[in-house]
Amino acid sequence: MQKLLAAVAAALLPLAAYAQPPLPEPPAHSAPPASRPLKLTSWNLEFLATRNGVGCQPRVDADYEAMRRIVDSLDADVIAFQEAESVEAAQRVFDPARYVVIMEARAGSPSGTCGGEHKTQTVIRQAVGFAIKKDIPFDRHADVTSLMLGNEQLRSGIDITLRPTGARPVRLLGVHLKSGCFADATAKACPTLFQQLPALEAWIDAAATGPDRFAVLGDWNRRLGLGGDAIWTEIDDAEPANSDLRLADAGIGPGCDPRYTSFIDHIVLDRRAGQDMLAFSETRYAAGEKHYSDHCPVSVTLAR
Repeated sequence: MQKLLAAVAAALLPLAAYAQPPLPEPPAHSAPPASRPLKLTSWNLEFLATRNGVGCQPRVDADYEAMRRIVDSLDADVIAFQEAESVEAAQRVFDPARYVVIMEARAGSPSGTCGGEHKTQTVIRQAVGFAIKKDIPFDRHADVTSLMLGNEQLRSGIDITLRPTGARPVRLLGVHLKSGCFADATAKACPTLFQQLPALEAWIDAAATGPDRFAVLGDWNRRLGLGGDAIWTEIDDAEPANSDLRLADAGIGPGCDPRYTSFIDHIVLDRRAGQDMLAFSETRYAAGEKHYSDHCPVSVTLAR
């Protein structure tokens, strides 16, 4: 870790945004839970707001309805989401009749105005959470506030254990790490991201000694799939043995936006969950479809 911190310089790297999701019809029917794989998804919702016209991505009712159709088409058992203002905002996308929504307790202290084309808009809270199918029992653990580094502007992690009927449990940590250090160690944001690493690795190592397989999923704001990435090398050390990690998107490039060739949204599996992984997928918008978020949903299926 000291070597990583020593490598951080003051120079800036160009910031990278991210991409977007075909919009298939919702499945006509779902297989019985005990007979189908467990599906885990992550989606950054880009400033999802409680009210129309608010935040750095102001939306109208039709936008929320389209985002809910995307969620329904995913038919995921659990979705780790990022950048939602409130439970009420998230429920505009995650149907309360189908999903239980939980969010980190951190209130945050949003301030200032947005950039880009929405400079007259005010920044709103960006929080992480989970939407969990209502028929899946789960335990909620304490939020991983160590990821905040004492700064209310940094997100905590949200920590749960799913206990699906007819399936082995899986522990999940939802994260949204510091933005701006997408590769290397030279960008202005890199010292903060690297300072979050010990807290993240501590959670991984503790979970690796626990009884349940696990995954860390969310917006890592880091291209972990690049060869020799310093952060991936740091956490994928197989000490303890179950922290021999699997990057679900390894060897796969995103297809949402041709400008970007490597994911920053990741689902990282421990050795046990990695052995259970059946498939990775990215959901894209149809050609010509409006981009309702600047990120696409990414998913893995696991053997139950």
